Amino acid sequence: MQAYFIQLSSQLRKHARVLSGTALCAVGVFNVASVVAKPLSDPRTVFAPFNLPDATNVYRSGGGVPGPKYWQNRADYSIKAHIDAAGHQLSGDEVITYTNNSPDALDVVWLQIEQNRYRVDSRSNIAGVTPSETTEGMVLENISEMTGNADQALSYQVSDTRLQVKLSQPILSHQHVKFHVRWHYTIPGTWGGRTAVSKAKDGEIFEMAQWYPRLSVYDDRRGWNTLPYLEQEFFLEYGNFDYSVTVPWNFTVVGSGALLNASEVLTKTERARLAQAALSEQRILIRDLHDIADPLSHRKSGGEATWHFAMQNTRDVSFAASPAFLWDAERINLPPVSPWPGYAKQPRLAMSVYPREGISPHGWDRSTDYVKHAIEYFSAQWFAYPWPNAINVGGYGAGMEYPGIVFDGMHERDPELFWITTHEIGHDWFPMLVGSDERRNAFMDEGFNTFIDAYASDHFNHGEFAPKQDAEFSPQTGNPARDIVPVLTDVHAPTLMMAADDISETYRHSVSYFKGAYGLKLLREQILGPQRFDAAFRRYIAAWAYHHPSPSDFFRIMESEAGEDLGWFWRGWYFSNSAPDYAVKSLQMQKNGFVQVVVANYGSLPLPVHLRLKYADGTTKDCLLPTETWRQESVVTLTLSVEKKVISATLDPDIVIPDIDRSDNTFTVSALRP
Repeated sequence: MQAYFIQLSSQLRKHARVLSGTALCAVGVFNVASVVAKPLSDPRTVFAPFNLPDATNVYRSGGGVPGPKYWQNRADYSIKAHIDAAGHQLSGDEVITYTNNSPDALDVVWLQIEQNRYRVDSRSNIAGVTPSETTEGMVLENISEMTGNADQALSYQVSDTRLQVKLSQPILSHQHVKFHVRWHYTIPGTWGGRTAVSKAKDGEIFEMAQWYPRLSVYDDRRGWNTLPYLEQEFFLEYGNFDYSVTVPWNFTVVGSGALLNASEVLTKTERARLAQAALSEQRILIRDLHDIADPLSHRKSGGEATWHFAMQNTRDVSFAASPAFLWDAERINLPPVSPWPGYAKQPRLAMSVYPREGISPHGWDRSTDYVKHAIEYFSAQWFAYPWPNAINVGGYGAGMEYPGIVFDGMHERDPELFWITTHEIGHDWFPMLVGSDERRNAFMDEGFNTFIDAYASDHFNHGEFAPKQDAEFSPQTGNPARDIVPVLTDVHAPTLMMAADDISETYRHSVSYFKGAYGLKLLREQILGPQRFDAAFRRYIAAWAYHHPSPSDFFRIMESEAGEDLGWFWRGWYFSNSAPDYAVKSLQMQKNGFVQVVVANYGSLPLPVHLRLKYADGTTKDCLLPTETWRQESVVTLTLSVEKKVISATLDPDIVIPDIDRSDNTFTVSALRP
């Protein structure tokens, strides 16, 4: 067949050298008429102009950063909570200061009341539920607007897990309203999962999350974001939290943020141990097994105790309480922060609380080391951790994250305990710090976080638990390029852009977690290279810290900062389940030290791909085919300079891209002619 040689531009050669440092293949146009079997890729479709869903405007710029008139509303909370341990009830008295920074006047506010998820008539229970696994949900005792010294009752309407409050008068732009909510609910058992009470040998463990009415987001994209809670995460406003929790005298409480009244709730011994931990690179036991059995190990000897916490610039807070908690801590090597105006700066601690069931040299004895590593590694690699403490709770084991505190299983052991701890702590970056909409865009939450914690597995203790290989990342063979193929070839698999509530449990981990993470890994390692990717990704985190980015914002900032048109990748990986599929069609030695290799592209995701030539003496030579190879043709002839006789050519020899059909990736010369 006829072919003619063409020269690649110097720009394209430079692009390939930046990617891998390997040689760039010379490309020739090939007559495709005789190539049959699978249909070839259509460059006109793959590289067609790609328009992102959200148009740019004064709020969101073409460079993917907040625009000159970007605005965001704010919610500040003051909460007093009380646990009735015997009755398994939590009650709360809450004051919310809501600031309207939008250009709109708001006549209502919407809040999330996720405890209604456990009502027998909730939307989540439409398929039926065991009556013993239901509660009355969130019982609202009072909702009023605070004006001066008086409270004015407000009318409201409950719709499943959402609460609409009608204001006495609209909140004008750049004004705020303060309203008062009093409530209580029955704490679910372990079937509650994310908010639950569970049994341990030394007492019950209360894991309190999604526990108070929380403001919904009002933004420039949709106005009020009011999707019901179907157990697919949250979307929340940022603000400051001042909260206190009253519990029985023998309970230990840990919570998001900083403990402000340690002298009132901790013994002198506990405070001294915490001070020691603030200087220690190894864990210090604050409460040990002896303390669990000793009533004198508590500050009080009867009645109740109130623990006071504060956290600044956060979207949520959670806490855990139990008489069964062992407690250890060690320092985080980051500058101290002030947890609240008027309070002195405090040392920053990685901490764990867990019952005696968690004790093990391969279990919770190592938990705080894992927390410390995650906080310090992610801070150095991506963005500095902004809050005072980071806590791992060993309880029922929902594997769930909230700002500054995560809930894992008391029975977890290595390597699963390392993986889940690192993953949940990683959520402090996505979406606690970068506040994307988890309800709609799960890949910006689970996918982004799984991506960063996979690298944390490589980093910890010289790769003790590497590579990350669990239900969230490369679960079968440990090679993501192989393990993602069943997803890419499954006609029923959802895309990454599908709303979180629309992705069934069958695909939740394989798509939102695994595919979401692996896409970033491909972008970093195969398309942009670590240097360009890391700079762009850090810019994304810094630009959108404490803000609400959309997928379009992320796509734009990565293109703008990395200097690459990635429309073909966004379309193929995020908006569809496209995949690469390359084949070596022929190999022929030429005179004067050249070899010709014919390569075909059948896939609709043209990732850069390496070609490895194997010489007769067993040595090899690699070159790279960049994505631009396929912009006009789907079959190309590579004319390569070689030093020796070539006996085979293999595409993607190290299996780093998800080629869905590897049966034709190698062409071997059957016999060498003299």
